[in-house]
Amino acid sequence: MTLALLCSSHSPLMDFNDPGDLVKSEVDGVFARAREFVADFDPTLVVSFGPDHYNGFFYDLMPPFAVCYAGVGVGDYGTQEGPFDVPEDIAHGMTEHAQQAGIDMTISRAAQLDHGAVQIPQLVLGGIDRCPTVPVFVNGVSAPFVPMQRIRLMGAALGEYLSGLDERVLLIGSGGLSHDPPVPRWATATDQQKEFLLSGRNPTPEARAARQERVISGGKAFAAGEAPHIRELNPAWDEEFMDVCASGDSQRFDAYTAEQMVLDAGNSAHEVRCWVAACSAMAAAGPYRVTDRYYRAIPEWIAGFGYLAALSA
Repeated sequence: MTLALLCSSHSPLMDFNDPGDLVKSEVDGVFARAREFVADFDPTLVVSFGPDHYNGFFYDLMPPFAVCYAGVGVGDYGTQEGPFDVPEDIAHGMTEHAQQAGIDMTISRAAQLDHGAVQIPQLVLGGIDRCPTVPVFVNGVSAPFVPMQRIRLMGAALGEYLSGLDERVLLIGSGGLSHDPPVPRWATATDQQKEFLLSGRNPTPEARAARQERVISGGKAFAAGEAPHIRELNPAWDEEFMDVCASGDSQRFDAYTAEQMVLDAGNSAHEVRCWVAACSAMAAAGPYRVTDRYYRAIPEWIAGFGYLAALSA
């Protein structure tokens, strides 16, 4: 058993809104280092914790997390379409171990996964079908949210199981950091938006394009200072959260409350729950050391953009 950790922000706007040559060069360099990190580790199994943005998981039944026994990329924002190579026996073993550890783990045998689950594995692995991968959905968008302790314990339970396998396991946490993109919230949604939040699966190409254009335009307006309805990024909060991730002391995550996270870092800051799960899984296998770290606030992508890689100590 060997575990490695790779946590990264994602953004659907990476290929649409230009943050300038300097920032683009920095981020390209980060992902080049990430690919080198993955190639050197040479995983035989990937467990990828990622959110969804109302492309596969909706309010008709919204679990706090779910192991995906099968998963298909929906291809939003130009990300890869098609199936993940999911080893069902390992997905099942993860689920059973978590349930026996007291985690109410749910499953999906037909998960539709958007850029939140696809973009980072695609970028660092070269494709979502390049390595056996178990996607784990973590709700990072849809209130109400379980206490952060439950995410930590879920990640730790999966880490305990994975540490007993004869595999080189790459743990990916995809999401965050501070950001508040124009995603409808149930509490303030119109009737039409509520219908979408309940059952908006499989949109027409025209409907998907219109939805994506609203987000792309929102990012450009935010970067120009013309989107007062979008909460500002919070680099101080982001760096402090990354410090906790780097510490290896996963119990510190328990101090994060849903209400304060929204106030400090925006509604979609809850995507950091994917980092919490991945870091907690890594910590369950023992101490780890951070080998690489990057952060920059990127308004054009409506993202506090962070990256962290670690190996078992």
